Amino acid sequence: MAWRWLVALLAQIYASNLPPAEYLRATPDDPVARLIRAGVKVDGLPDLLDHLGIAADSQALVFSKTSFQSEKISPRNPRAIYFNDEVAVGWVRGSASMEVAAVDPRQGVMFYTLAGGRFERQQVCLKCHQGAATVGVPGLFVGSVFPDVSGMPARDGAIITDHRTPFADRWGGWYVNAVRGEQADRANGVALDPSEPQALNSLQNLTSLAGKFDASGYLTPVSDIVALMTFEHQTQAINLMTRVAWESRMGLPADADLDALARDLTFADEAPLKQPVEGVSSFGRTFAGRGPRDRKGRSLRDFDLQTRLFRYRVSYMVYSAQFDALPREVRDALWRRIFGELKDRPDAIEILRDTKASI
Repeated sequence: MAWRWLVALLAQIYASNLPPAEYLRATPDDPVARLIRAGVKVDGLPDLLDHLGIAADSQALVFSKTSFQSEKISPRNPRAIYFNDEVAVGWVRGSASMEVAAVDPRQGVMFYTLAGGRFERQQVCLKCHQGAATVGVPGLFVGSVFPDVSGMPARDGAIITDHRTPFADRWGGWYVNAVRGEQADRANGVALDPSEPQALNSLQNLTSLAGKFDASGYLTPVSDIVALMTFEHQTQAINLMTRVAWESRMGLPADADLDALARDLTFADEAPLKQPVEGVSSFGRTFAGRGPRDRKGRSLRDFDLQTRLFRYRVSYMVYSAQFDALPREVRDALWRRIFGELKDRPDAIEILRDTKASI
């Protein structure tokens, strides 16, 4: 299919960055691997999310045929994505299996399917999830495409998005519920005319998806913009940390990659919001409520949503086990770069010094 062809082509750029042998043979130490070792039996989507500590209000819905379960995905039957800081789950109504991607602090993202209550690690996922879209390591990404009425993406125009991407290029093939003014994007639309595959009938400011698809079986009927924007940021932060971790085991990370990670974690190149954004679910509140908070009650998880995504513009991913698993000398070099980016943000520095013990 078009999406896989594109990623396979781009992956040639990173041909020298194939997974080290230790990734392929490693015994994973991620949240799913720990469930497997504990012999936990999982019965359905809500049970899986409960075991992994994932909130249902993180749900984002993608209807483009950009998954190995593409034959079951369409605008009438979107794929649901749920996530926390360490795990992402993909669920397709009518499918016998679920997709799970979990972060091993040392190795990076591990891929699994869950069917019949049984997890199985999947190396085949690397065909799409290791290449240019993931900075050359096994990882996650959010794509924006031009889908037709069936959800099939056009051959051209597919991009990878994160917090640096202007709204105009985001979320093609996704449903997005929000109040966001007149900031145009690719969401909620399909190309009605096959002769104009990039002309989408996109709709902004949808607070309900009623009429778009039957929400029976979904944990919530919405696809919240704040959850999706958060997930976009998180995917590339994970990928960049994985790349730096791998390089640290093969020598020292390239200065360019340390710089890129520091800039990513401090939102240095974030595309500004032209108008305020408001979500439609409880995600903004529950995500921010997870802390930690400094002595003044501030948290890196606090959203802004007026001119940018987060109020203090330092990623909550600095609290992740993956960040802490970087070798000390690498973390020291990274912190120097992070504080260099924060020289004009005293609030962010105070929060970090209060809440991050390993600085």
